[in-house]
Amino acid sequence: MSTGGLITIADGDAPPLTTGREAAREAAERELAKPIYHQDEPGLFQRALDRFWEWLGEFFDRAAGATPGGGLGLLAIALVVVLAAAALWWRLGKPGRTARGDGTLFDDGPRSAADHRAAADTHAAAGRWNDAVRERMRAVVRSLEERTLLDPRPGRTADEAAAEASRSLPDHADGLRAAARAFDDVTYGGRTADPDTYARLRTLDLTLERTRPILTEPTP
Repeated sequence: MSTGGLITIADGDAPPLTTGREAAREAAERELAKPIYHQDEPGLFQRALDRFWEWLGEFFDRAAGATPGGGLGLLAIALVVVLAAAALWWRLGKPGRTARGDGTLFDDGPRSAADHRAAADTHAAAGRWNDAVRERMRAVVRSLEERTLLDPRPGRTADEAAAEASRSLPDHADGLRAAARAFDDVTYGGRTADPDTYARLRTLDLTLERTRPILTEPTP
């Protein structure tokens, strides 16, 4: 309307303000970048973890689809793998453990069977079962050497001694092999002996002392 020659525009007749598309986009980005809009969003680690679990779920879904029996078949395969790994761990000991020595039975100067037995009993009385098992196995082999059932030979391993002694003591071949395996387990395999293991070796030692051998041809 006009007043005194001046033209005024009523509030309701004012033209709307317009903003360019680019300017509106930048304004929206600035607004959305404010921390208040992101305070409840998961952090970088949480997002990465979510992506990992999502990938893992998709992987098992695909594996189950490709495995006979579906999910149950996949579970059976996983169980077999776990059991195989556990059996390998039990037999070989801790992975990465290096064997001490070169596998020979005796690692010091010659001692009599009685000396080894005394050392074994001392270790057993103190609860040092690994040392007790080692000394009792050495007593078994040294006793067989003293009885000329084995020829004294440096560098012989526990397995070799058990195999050679089994020729003249066939009824105790299983016990000799078990004794050699116990010696290797505690000496090179990282296993821990117990009172039962030592008791079996001690019984074998005393039994062999009373056993008459079967005479065989000398081993070249």
